[in-house]
Amino acid sequence: MTETIAFSGKTLCGETLELGEGPTFDPATGTAWWFNIRGKELHALHLESGRKTVHPLPFMGSVMAIIDPEQQLIASDQGLFIRNTQTGAFKAYGTLEDNPENRSNDGRMHPSGSLWASTMGRRAEKGAGAIYHVAKGTVTKLYSNISIPNGICFSPDGSTGYFVDSAVNHIMKVALDPETGQPTGDASVLSDQSGNPGDVDGSVCDADGLIWNARWGQGAVDVYKPDGTKIARYAVPAKQSSCPAFIGAKADRLLVTSAWQDMDAEARAADPNAGQTFELGVSVKGRFEPIYRL
Repeated sequence: MTETIAFSGKTLCGETLELGEGPTFDPATGTAWWFNIRGKELHALHLESGRKTVHPLPFMGSVMAIIDPEQQLIASDQGLFIRNTQTGAFKAYGTLEDNPENRSNDGRMHPSGSLWASTMGRRAEKGAGAIYHVAKGTVTKLYSNISIPNGICFSPDGSTGYFVDSAVNHIMKVALDPETGQPTGDASVLSDQSGNPGDVDGSVCDADGLIWNARWGQGAVDVYKPDGTKIARYAVPAKQSSCPAFIGAKADRLLVTSAWQDMDAEARAADPNAGQTFELGVSVKGRFEPIYRL
């Protein structure tokens, strides 16, 4: 059993979000971004100054891809939109799926400049979700019959993709075309976590190919080798840790979001940090998310 390393980091934002998710970092502006999905909010933290801003959204956003300092691609329950960072205005970009009963969930940029983004039922209905590939405005369904799609991330060379269905707790891997981010074979199980407590949630892959995965329900970030071996667990001071992202000028810091979703008053009292956003107290060999190429 992997020993849990005690939390030695800090709180980046003490605001308690119902469903903190989808963090990313824009190195051009030095800004960390993340969502409160159910609260229809986009949060931004300028790391050097500590300036924090919250942008109300007209939809449930959950995934951001940086296009350039003036434009961001956002996946939401209403489809894909390009956000102007100067004005906050949105321009429709495309549709993931025509199903009002679903919303967007997890996603991550592939080194090719394409985006993987997922959907799920608003009440996590079994098998309602899917994972899509988005490139230059073309949306392609990759996987269907997924209940809670999460853990999307990619090896540094873009040749391997990872994803999970949190309702099943199998970390999956699939060979990819590094030039396109499209699968070239069938997905297989990298690590079977179905017999262990908590749910495999959001992930990010570092420069060495290690997979950093938030463990919902366990207040932790787990680290896996590319062969599926779990080599470390870092404690997070909120039980429902949801998704990590590399931040900082050298991508050597790790941000982790969390949530108080579905907690009653007693559970929230027992987990007062639920929904806060943290920095894990460990130096990582991270890498910046690729930009989305229009």
